[in-house]
Amino acid sequence: MFVPSDVTEYIESLVPNREPAIVEIEKYAGEHGVPIMELVGIEAMLQFLRLVQPKSILEVGTAIGYSAIRMAKVLPNVRIVTIERDKNRYDKAIENIEKMQLQERITVIFGDALETGEQIGQNGPFDSIFIDAAKGQYTRFFELYSPMLSQNGVVFSDNILFRGLVAKNNIEDRRHKSLVEKIKGYNKWLMNHPEFDTTILTVGDGIAISRKR
Repeated sequence: MFVPSDVTEYIESLVPNREPAIVEIEKYAGEHGVPIMELVGIEAMLQFLRLVQPKSILEVGTAIGYSAIRMAKVLPNVRIVTIERDKNRYDKAIENIEKMQLQERITVIFGDALETGEQIGQNGPFDSIFIDAAKGQYTRFFELYSPMLSQNGVVFSDNILFRGLVAKNNIEDRRHKSLVEKIKGYNKWLMNHPEFDTTILTVGDGIAISRKR
């Protein structure tokens, strides 16, 4: 079950203030309906990244650059390659990244992540992969990019609880039902993957952490 909303709000109140430029991106995302990681979720992932200390990260799903910027800020030596297929979001991500003066460490590739494998492979291997794009394609993203992980690499998959709907048996909305079934299939497949050890955290919208054996 998810953490009660009042507990989440309490935890959010304890998170140190982000710099104004970060808050501005969060505000823009809220006002324009751009999906970015929930605050408690990204803070949890950033803490794991501090522990792992990856030198290179592949992000599948840039949106407007929020997660890439947050990761680059806590890992001053990291190199990030991130993929975005929506032109408007891609342009906004470039704008945000340049505003934060992180363009030397964050490379944004415009394209469909299912079609950019060869290009991404030229930038690998990666110590960590963050999957936060089309949820119905998570298995394909994982299969395509996990071979590019370095030894003992870690994969983070966001939104794998999909607002708690994965735990419900009766979903009337047909579109949501199909997507939920795909996410549930991904979760089961991931938890039983012979090459990875995975745990699922009930923070944010659910994060799966998979470490290469």
